[in-house]
This record gives sequence, structure tokens and C-alpha cells, in this order.
Amino acid sequence: MKSDKQASPALLDYQQGMLKLTAQHEEMIVVRCNGSVDRFDKIDLGFPIGLDADIAEFVAEKIVHLHSGDVVVLYTDGITEAQSMDQLLYGLDRLIQSYWQRSATEIRYAVIKDVRSSHIGKQKVFDDIPLLVLQQK
Repeated sequence: MKSDKQASPALLDYQQGMLKLTAQHEEMIVVRCNGSVDRFDKIDLGFPIGLDADIAEFVAEKIVHLHSGDVVVLYTDGITEAQSMDQLLYGLDRLIQSYWQRSATEIRYAVIKDVRSSHIGKQKVFDDIPLLVLQQK
């Protein structure tokens, strides 16, 4: 690709309030309906692409039980490491404290708007800012 970018695939399987995740990169955040926050380290759940022919030893999964109103957030460092004009990072704390009483669609739009407009501003965006927000009904 002639780039220093990396790809991190994520496999999600959801059935009846149970989310199975195989992914690597940043943490998975679950904001519970009561406002508490669970953070799940994913570093040992994923697998490198193209580095090894046999990836079996790299593949693991995390199972998370969801309750009505729980919000799951998957993101990349393009969000948490987005820099302001003053070189301040957006950060995980700002991501976690944002908008959790809204719908998944509203949360996603609000976070992306906050990162791009309020935090990064008019300067160049240097990294992708993918964000996946799921909410248990």
C-alpha cells in the first residue's frame, strides 16, 4: 500500500443480548444503562493480516452480555488521538463522557461532529476516525 497504515478487522456476532467480539486495536467501551463504564482490552483478541499463514494462536473472543439501554462503542485511535490546534488529544475520557443518553445514531453523529468540528477544527485530519456505536434495545 506504500503507507504506514494498518488494518484491524473486527468480527462481531450478536445473539439475544450476547455480543461476541474478535478484534484488535483499541479498547471496546460499554456504557451500561446505569451510567457505569466497562472497558475491555482487545489487544489479545485480534490477528495480524498477512504476517502469518496460521493465525489460530492469535484468535480469541470476548463475550459481553448486554442489557436494555447498554451502549457499545468501537473506535480507532484516530478519534482518541485527534489533535486540537493546541496539540491536545481528544482522549478516551472525552469519548466516554459524551452523549450516552441518546440513540446510537445520535451518539455517533454527535461524537464525530465533536471530534471534527469542535476539536480538530479547520486543520487537516491526519488519521481516519471510524466509530461504531451499538445500543441494546
